[in-house]
Amino acid sequence: MRGRRPSAFSLSGKRALMAGAAACALLALPAHAQKAGSEDEAEIDVPAPPPGANLPQIEPVITEDEFESEIPPLDVDEDPELDGPLESIEAFERRLAAEAADEADADPQDGQAAPLGDPALADGDATEEIGDAPIRDAELTAPLPPIDAFEVDPVEFAEAESDQEVLEVRYETVLTGIEEANEETEAGIRAMFNSLSALREGDGTAANIAQVAARLEEDSRLIERILASEGWYNASVETRIDRSEEADGQPLTAVIDVATGARYTFAEINVDADPTVPDTLIADNFALEVGEPIIATRVQAAEAQLAVALPENGYPFAEIGQRDILLDQDTEDGVYTLPVDTGPRARFGGITTSGDLAFDAEHVDTLARFERGELYDSRLVDDLRQALVATGLFNTVSVQPERTGEDAGEGTEFVTVEVEQNAGPPRTIAGTAGYGTGEGFRVSGSWTHRNLFPPEGALIGSAILGTKEQGLSATFRRSNAGQRDRTFAIVAEALHSDYDAFEAFTGRLAARVSYDSTPIWQKTLTYAYGVQLLGTVEEAFNPETQMREDRTYFIGGLQGQLGLDFTDSLLNPTEGFRLTTLIEPEGSLQDGFTPYVRARVDGSAYYPVGDSLVVAGRIRLGTIQGIDRFDLAPSRRFYAGGGGSVRGFAYQDLGPQSIEPNPRFDPDDPDEDRDPFIQRPLGGRSVNELAAEVRYRFGNFGVVGFVDAGQVYEDTIPDFSGLRYGVGIGGRYYTNFGPLRVDIATPLDRREGEPLINVYVSIGQAF
Repeated sequence: MRGRRPSAFSLSGKRALMAGAAACALLALPAHAQKAGSEDEAEIDVPAPPPGANLPQIEPVITEDEFESEIPPLDVDEDPELDGPLESIEAFERRLAAEAADEADADPQDGQAAPLGDPALADGDATEEIGDAPIRDAELTAPLPPIDAFEVDPVEFAEAESDQEVLEVRYETVLTGIEEANEETEAGIRAMFNSLSALREGDGTAANIAQVAARLEEDSRLIERILASEGWYNASVETRIDRSEEADGQPLTAVIDVATGARYTFAEINVDADPTVPDTLIADNFALEVGEPIIATRVQAAEAQLAVALPENGYPFAEIGQRDILLDQDTEDGVYTLPVDTGPRARFGGITTSGDLAFDAEHVDTLARFERGELYDSRLVDDLRQALVATGLFNTVSVQPERTGEDAGEGTEFVTVEVEQNAGPPRTIAGTAGYGTGEGFRVSGSWTHRNLFPPEGALIGSAILGTKEQGLSATFRRSNAGQRDRTFAIVAEALHSDYDAFEAFTGRLAARVSYDSTPIWQKTLTYAYGVQLLGTVEEAFNPETQMREDRTYFIGGLQGQLGLDFTDSLLNPTEGFRLTTLIEPEGSLQDGFTPYVRARVDGSAYYPVGDSLVVAGRIRLGTIQGIDRFDLAPSRRFYAGGGGSVRGFAYQDLGPQSIEPNPRFDPDDPDEDRDPFIQRPLGGRSVNELAAEVRYRFGNFGVVGFVDAGQVYEDTIPDFSGLRYGVGIGGRYYTNFGPLRVDIATPLDRREGEPLINVYVSIGQAF
């Protein structure tokens, strides 16, 4: 091989080492420690060590004399280039190209420059010599083949066998070391760990040991976070995987061994806030105490409690700042500091409203349960928001306090309650359906415009279509009429009823004022009063003629109702009791005026037995005073039997009955097998009903066993004689609007003509 001149980039000897050391030192310094110098040198400003610094002594690897002795001497006189400047890259490339051109001119072969600048490679001879070894290879001078002449075989990958068995690693998870905590805390830690654990989520199986190890590592960090949230900030966690003594070493045991260490407690609790009225407002509503463990959930709950308590006690603009907890590892406690901006103490001022209005601020004021000048209470603002939502007239609605700066005395200021409305569609369509033996199928539907006559003046059209009942009605209803939760309604209806007891075509006009419970607000005390006028043509049994006759009745009357409700739920009570009294003074207007009184008392009680079992009971007593049964319209008499009364019997089937010719009996038909006479209920002037249920619920489903009893009497006072009993079982499916009910019942001591099975389907509990 031909010798070559050293390149301009190569350094040798001490100069190269010094240059490299200087470059490394320069790169190691921070940017602010580098100072610009000349092109050939740079000054390095090395700061002096701080006073009193105890810097370690570093022994050199070799001494300076040893280093100098190992470096060969450099003779500048023999080689002046050693002391000259380095050649630039551009100059080196120009010189290298010129040398190659000179060598090409000296070689006559094709006038081409020698490959790699070596003339020995440009002679066209395929045989070259390196030392004494000749190389002969004609392919070196042969032209390259075209690309499309290459043959490339595609790579074939081995396919996995479809029936290859996939191995799984079985494991168990063991968490130890948290037994030092009290029983309740230990249970809480284990429950939190189990709900978030990657090992638990894997359900005891993994693809390989590496996956188990990864889950174990993740769970070790999880238990550290959980322990820190409970006040153990210095806990240490060790993990290991143990093999079983079984032949295959499984199941593995993933062990998390915890050393909790000391539990940090509060040494100081500081709430940085302006004085409040009363002075102890913050202290009374802040649950943390000095000496208790630093538990994250306790801290968050205490701050949330304070954020709620201040607006409930006159501070609507209070803001809770960012907490600071300073932990001391020496004393194993912490200093807690919480900044609180209470803002001004406020009283209710006026109400304003804006946006797409459903009604004006005057009606909003009707819904509000606060007056101007009362101390601000966020619970009353939330109550107003719920009342607005309950109207069903909004897509969205917001209620927020706004500062006015107006002085309200005693260090307070008035705030305005701003209601932002976004009215929604006011029309709705609703429907219900049910079935009962004796009542048949019954479907009802309604169309409602809830705000046709603002504010909250609704027009309702309803229709009933059933096998025993058909009707139409129109209702005007004013909700929150001059007072929160008070309703005024006027009803006009036409109804056709065709039951075994009677057939009636009835027209009714009624007006009623009521104060009732709603699905949002269940009230302890409810009431209603009103007036009604009925005209009805009814087919009734005449005991004198022993035949059914059409009679016309005109009835005018008053209504009064009073209710007490101490239960825990309107649609699905589980404890408490209810009591409702209805009194209806009425008068028959045909053939003079015959006054009488209808009265009824309903009571029910509920007693929980454990979390899933409820025992419920019901009683009903009714009486009609001042009129003979024959003069009383059949539709105004008392009846018993059916899904809302005594299950096991057909609708209105209990009580006195008449024996009448069967209208379906054909005496001329030789194959007729019907009874020529049938029994039909007459109704009565008094009634009593009793019922008991045992309700068992599991999730969204439930099972009910029940016993019902009742009877209707011709006399005006119920005497509890001749009670009839029905027993059965029911199923419940619980929804957010009440339970769906299916009951199946049978009468005890069943008599001829009574059905063996009666089925009832509806929404809501039987009572």
